[in-house]
Amino acid sequence: MDRREDGVHIGTHWFRDRHPLGTAAQIHDKDYKEPPPAPLFEAKELRCWSFYRACIAEFTATFLFEYISLLTVIEVKKSPTKCSSVGVLGIAWAFGGMIFTLVYCTAGISGGHINPAVTFRLFLGRKLSFTRMLLYMVMQCAGAICGAGVVKGFQGSTDFNVHGGAANVVSDGYSKLDGLWAEIIGTFVLVYTVFSATDAKFSARDSHVPILAPLPIGFGVFLVHLATIPITGTGINPARSLGAAVIYNKDQSWNEHWIFWAGPLAGAALAAVYHQIIIRAMPFKES
Repeated sequence: MDRREDGVHIGTHWFRDRHPLGTAAQIHDKDYKEPPPAPLFEAKELRCWSFYRACIAEFTATFLFEYISLLTVIEVKKSPTKCSSVGVLGIAWAFGGMIFTLVYCTAGISGGHINPAVTFRLFLGRKLSFTRMLLYMVMQCAGAICGAGVVKGFQGSTDFNVHGGAANVVSDGYSKLDGLWAEIIGTFVLVYTVFSATDAKFSARDSHVPILAPLPIGFGVFLVHLATIPITGTGINPARSLGAAVIYNKDQSWNEHWIFWAGPLAGAALAAVYHQIIIRAMPFKES
């Protein structure tokens, strides 16, 4: 049965293309217009206070994220029984809740990336320059290292090292390939959620994308952690993994550290391709 709702055909086989597909689709002036791609190198950024303010915001947000998340992980590991701590569920909530909070606080300043994989995806989509991508990643990694350092200061070297510094490693019973795929898929879920929740083009189509975008992003982080904590401790954020690895600084964390860069960056790239070609390649409703 052919049904119509707001001028758009509904049904799996009844979708009739009225406009060109892809991000170059021609739409009416009142609808979303594709912004021009960011230049590869923007010298003017280096002379703007807003650029450095955004970098500081990324540093601070990643510092706080690393501090809260690692402290939660170590406290759970220190607990004699699961019932005396927040457990895996609490760890997942700590990561997801911090992302929700920090994205909400910093989105208007830096975009609220807090993750080199998210920044890398934005660079691939020509949403920010190479200069900004590089500085964001440096500040994110520096913030994570500082956050992990503060956690070690609070816990003491003995407790911090005994519990592995909350560093990401592939768990016993899983291969490195298992860990790599867990990171790829987990980061795909995260980055896919980030750009589906924040894509202004969806708002132009009057879709039901939540106004409060940090909520689905934080919830996505929570769900990914529930699934992959038993496999890799859940990285999906190279800065988070680097911060713990640098402060813990044991062979155990460095031998598999490449997984927590290769996996998230590959997952982000796949999410970029999927989002750009599949999700955004939709005709707009007729006016």
